[in-house]
Amino acid sequence: MAPRSYLIPVTPSIALDERELVFNFIRSAGPGGQNVNKVATAVQLRFDAENSPRLTDAVRRRVLSLAGRRATADGVIVISANRFRTQERNRSDAIDRLVDLVRRAAMVQKRRVPTKPSRSARGKRLESKRRRGDVKNKRGIRSGDWD
Repeated sequence: MAPRSYLIPVTPSIALDERELVFNFIRSAGPGGQNVNKVATAVQLRFDAENSPRLTDAVRRRVLSLAGRRATADGVIVISANRFRTQERNRSDAIDRLVDLVRRAAMVQKRRVPTKPSRSARGKRLESKRRRGDVKNKRGIRSGDWD
C-alpha cells in the first residue's frame, strides 16, 4: 500500500502535496535551556518550486521572486523555523510560512492605470503656489522700510 499523501490547501485552486516538502531537523539556537543542546527542534523546510507540478508558471515565477534570498539558484525555497521549543510547532510554523508565501504569489496584482491631474486641479495647484510665494515675498525687508 502506497503512503497516503496529504494536500495542504493554499487557495481554492492550489494545494501543495506534503510529499513535495522535505524537512531537516537541526539544533536550534533559540529557547529551550539545556534541552537545546540535545534535541534537534529547529526545522529547515525545502520546497522545489521550480519542479512542482501544482504551481502554474506565473505563480512559480512570482513565488521565486517573493522568496528572494530564501530561493536557491535551482528554484528550491528553503524556510528555517526555530521560534518554538518543539519540532511539531516549528514544522507547522514553516508550513504556514510557505503557504503564506505561495498565497501571496497567487494573488495577481492589479495593474496600475496611470492618470493625469485635471486642468482645474493643475490650476488650483499653481494658484496655491503663487499665493504661498506672495506670502513669503512679503516677509522680506523692503528698501523703503529703513526710511
